[in-house]
Amino acid sequence: MSSSVVEGSALRLGRTPARTQCVPQGTAANVVTEANPLHVRQHGSLLAIPERKALVWMARRLPPWVTSDQLTLLGFAAMFLAGLAYWLSRSNRLALCIVVIALAVNWFGDSLDGTLARVRNQQRPRYGFYVDHVLDMVGTFFLVGGLALSGYMSSCLALGLLVAYLLAAAEEFLATHVRQLFRLSFLGFGPTELRIILAIGTLRLLSNPWAHLGTLGTFRLFDVGGTVAILGLAVKLVVSAVRNSRALYLDEKL
Repeated sequence: MSSSVVEGSALRLGRTPARTQCVPQGTAANVVTEANPLHVRQHGSLLAIPERKALVWMARRLPPWVTSDQLTLLGFAAMFLAGLAYWLSRSNRLALCIVVIALAVNWFGDSLDGTLARVRNQQRPRYGFYVDHVLDMVGTFFLVGGLALSGYMSSCLALGLLVAYLLAAAEEFLATHVRQLFRLSFLGFGPTELRIILAIGTLRLLSNPWAHLGTLGTFRLFDVGGTVAILGLAVKLVVSAVRNSRALYLDEKL
């Protein structure tokens, strides 16, 4: 979930220029910013720094025939495959293993495309930002759609999750336009952390698709997870909207 997304995204690294540096003193040590002619990307997830080092290491060792566009399409295809595998898991639970593999492939393509462009100094900031996030949103539609058809999550809850994701994404894109600041994480969670959580939950479905919440009763595991995700996205939307509105108000006082 996924793009991210998303990174996603929820959130993600995108195709950014060569300059990469840590945030100035006074901010969290694990926050990474990347300068861009159009905006600044700020990544403050729990795994941001080790992930970036791993991505740079892999990008420098990829063969010349591998391109950023190929990685972008690979990430999108993997998200489509994950959604398809969720749907197939309705009749064969082993298809959930394909979901986990597809999420790993999505991370590889979706996170590495921008790093490869930066390492090779082949950045296309507007093209990369637009194409990456359009494919992120379409890929998330397929992923959540597959969940809705899987029987492991209520279709109404899956629809609510998709709407919450699109609302949070729209607010972030608007903020990027008016403030030239693109945040790839919230409260330490970015696209990579969300993929890991989704993969763990998917593997849990193989043994037990139910969650026992004491006196509240027994619910589908992914209904509980989907509810938590919707609440988290709602909090992010409200916090980001208030923060950005306040910053813009102070910048444009009458």
